[in-house]
Amino acid sequence: MAHFLIVEARFYDHLNDLLLEGARAAIKAAGHSHETLTVPGALEIPAAIAMASETQRFDGFVAIGVIIRGETYHFEVVSNESARAIMALTLDGLPIGNGILTVENEAQALTRAKKDEKDKGGDAARAAIAMLEISEKLAG
Repeated sequence: MAHFLIVEARFYDHLNDLLLEGARAAIKAAGHSHETLTVPGALEIPAAIAMASETQRFDGFVAIGVIIRGETYHFEVVSNESARAIMALTLDGLPIGNGILTVENEAQALTRAKKDEKDKGGDAARAAIAMLEISEKLAG
């Protein structure tokens, strides 16, 4: 049984709750356990994953958050930099599923977050599980 850390940037409570529901259900369905850590925003998710990986307590990670486009360039910075930093961690060998939604509006976020629709929280957890399995297979 693997142990996962779900790192969430809780900005939109109702949307995060839906993403977490999907992620937790996917981890449980695969027979694994998890903990959840809340950080201030999406830009803090990669740093929290990096810090947590140093503890050797977790086998994989799931990033959860919602970034909705506003009127300024901030959307691009947060979206691009959080994705870039998560990708850098995966290239260092960490099994991470990226469930940070980057959307134009709340309706798009709801469709992607709901477990009975696009289930992006569940998809992120399943991606983390798959990457952990690949890592273990390659390690022999």
